[in-house]
Amino acid sequence: MRISRSRSVLLAGAVAVTLSATALPAAFAAPSSTAVISEVYGGGGNSGATLTRDFVELANSGSAAYDLSGFSVQYLPGAPSAGSLWQVSALTGSVAPGGRYLVAQAAGTGGTVALPAPDATGTVAMSAASGSIALVSGTTPLTCKTAADCAADTRIVDLVGYGSAVVREGSGPATGASATASVARAASLADTDDNATDLSAAPPTPVNAAGETSGGGTDPGDPGNPTEPGTVRVHDIQGTTRVSPLDGKAVTGVPGIVTAVRTTGSKGFWIQDTAPDADPRTGEGVFVYTGSTAPAVAVGDSVLVSGTVDEYYPSATTQSITEITAPRTTVLSSGNALPAPVVLDAAAVPAAYVSSAGGASIDALPLEPSVYALDLYESLEGTRVQIADTRVTGATTAYDEIWVTVEPKQNPTRRGGTLYSSYTDQNTGRIKVMSLDTTRPFPVGNVGDVLSGTTTGVIDYASFGGYNLQATELGTLKDNGLRREVTRRQKGGELAVATYNVENLDALDEQAKFDTLAEGVAVNLSSPDIVSLEEIQDDNGAVSDGTVGSEATLKRFTDAIVAAGGPRYAWRYVAPQDGQDGGEPGGNIRNVFLFNPHRVSFVDRAGGDATTAVAAVPTRKGVTLSVSPGRIAPASAAWDDSRKPLVGEFRFHGKPVFVIGNHFTSKGGDQPLHGRYQEPSRSSETKRVQQAAEVNTFVKSLLAADKSARVVTLGDLNDFAFSPTMSALTAGKALKPLITTLPANEQYSYVYEGNSQTLDHILTSPGIRRFDYDVVHINAEFADQASDHDPQIVRIKVDGRR
Repeated sequence: MRISRSRSVLLAGAVAVTLSATALPAAFAAPSSTAVISEVYGGGGNSGATLTRDFVELANSGSAAYDLSGFSVQYLPGAPSAGSLWQVSALTGSVAPGGRYLVAQAAGTGGTVALPAPDATGTVAMSAASGSIALVSGTTPLTCKTAADCAADTRIVDLVGYGSAVVREGSGPATGASATASVARAASLADTDDNATDLSAAPPTPVNAAGETSGGGTDPGDPGNPTEPGTVRVHDIQGTTRVSPLDGKAVTGVPGIVTAVRTTGSKGFWIQDTAPDADPRTGEGVFVYTGSTAPAVAVGDSVLVSGTVDEYYPSATTQSITEITAPRTTVLSSGNALPAPVVLDAAAVPAAYVSSAGGASIDALPLEPSVYALDLYESLEGTRVQIADTRVTGATTAYDEIWVTVEPKQNPTRRGGTLYSSYTDQNTGRIKVMSLDTTRPFPVGNVGDVLSGTTTGVIDYASFGGYNLQATELGTLKDNGLRREVTRRQKGGELAVATYNVENLDALDEQAKFDTLAEGVAVNLSSPDIVSLEEIQDDNGAVSDGTVGSEATLKRFTDAIVAAGGPRYAWRYVAPQDGQDGGEPGGNIRNVFLFNPHRVSFVDRAGGDATTAVAAVPTRKGVTLSVSPGRIAPASAAWDDSRKPLVGEFRFHGKPVFVIGNHFTSKGGDQPLHGRYQEPSRSSETKRVQQAAEVNTFVKSLLAADKSARVVTLGDLNDFAFSPTMSALTAGKALKPLITTLPANEQYSYVYEGNSQTLDHILTSPGIRRFDYDVVHINAEFADQASDHDPQIVRIKVDGRR
């Protein structure tokens, strides 16, 4: 098995390591007689290098396989600074007795020779001259930065420091590493826990688990290219669960017809058996992974494939892809007819999404393709399928992907999408379509369009989106004329308040982005009185130099709004402490209020800054704010490394209105809907619930001082209307979520993996009795978008009564 963050970087660098149970100073466990780090090379792709990538190689001198499940290889710069972090590359599978295990790392621009197919892949750009590599039991990053501290960490199985590395074993680091030399153990794999003694410089010689080298050779025992089928068929490889019963085992002469070829990214080809068995659980197609080498086969070839069966995990939480790796292929004939495709339509896809394992892995559960949609797709992994006249539910992405549904009546939205309405009601018909044909432009479609005619290809799996159709023949896109919405202008007695996530806007962005976003405010939102913005960055964006102000960014944005026909907005914000609010490193993301001073006034009260908490102040005339603008409980752990809510006091027709702009922590780290763990864990939810509770507490403090206080809470909450986050935010009926006042098929503002869903919200306090609320669809459903979020607006009758 192999786990990688992204298959697209599978060849980005290799680390050659010989596994050692422990190879550290005396404070570490005894020197290993089994697994050790055998070779380390950080010069891949450098000037003068022959190999194109870095690598670490592991080896096993023991008599039994060494299990790497849950292990990792970790890298630290040779002279770590206070900000240096160990970089983690996850491992899986095992190292055979006497065998090797190759970890590819980052690629450079030089070199001409690829590594052999790696057994695991990371993305670490290692130094050619100096660094530390650790083999670790676990995938949590190490924190030690000295040899003594690392010696005390019992998770470290083996460690190699090279060049001038501070973290190393024994008297000193291994020396001589360069763009053309690795540091490697002797053939005996001796481990004395002294890097300077155990490893020496030599030309890099990476070897993978299959015994392949960068020159393309293999160990003796290579079965060669048979001309007669072996005893194993594709359905034997696929088995009746998600994991092959032959995982890690060599197979010889597996017969099949080549049904599709991939010549970019993760190269390889698919074969399908023309003599299927009678079991619907055992798939008849499989991917043959050729690594960096373009496949030397063509569609229609009848082939015999020998190699090693492997379960490749795109990430630690996804399902796996069953593959044949390190292949040796014999072409028997060409131009053969392809197996008939399986038709995927509403009748074929089960209503249930996936079985439950109580949060555990579903890898070992027997497939039930007639009961669960994900089981059906898994049983078709690598198999030819066909879809027809499918509705687009997710617009074409920058990566030439488009989401469609084969269940046209499943939770349709008013504008043609597919609504995501609960954790238990998944949309089973969604599937991502990509193309293997690099000679034709990929169709650009919006939600509600139709991929008409037939689309044929093979079922694959990826970390983003899960099961997908790798098309060999694409249907024709039918434009159904989706148009961007324009909301009505507020009336004289209505206060219009909007929220808009402008996706990391900073002063260095192209003018076109400013102009499109500005048109959204001036035209599509009809120039609201107040606009709460999320994702405004500091003036130099991702440059990390201590800049925290956003004046230049906001000047460009408000100028663009005027040019688009809107008013001259003023703005208020509280600048964050440098590097304390999360988001893109160096960007210092924050919430901002724009307001039209000809329609509404802002009540400025001095004292608000990044660390001062705003408070409700009771008065004889109601409630006011202690500071305006201000931040809610910025010292609370709920906001660690996250955006703090911005609170402002406005006056409209002499009446106070309190606006709270929010941007809760993202869903990063949550397990995918299509992943190997079911039900998936929503680990990020804990932080959002804490944040929602802080906002709820503050709103209640306003209402305790004045039960009729008009409060608008809005922004990108990064969670659904049916989530625990929303329950915490509305607790005690302090706030009403307006998204639930819309018809069910209009309750969305964001489209993700073909699901129309709501992450952005506007909520109002009981003191706001008359309102008109609208989600303005201008981005999320379109391939051409200025932001991935749709803005929302509420028009409030401040003096309204029931």
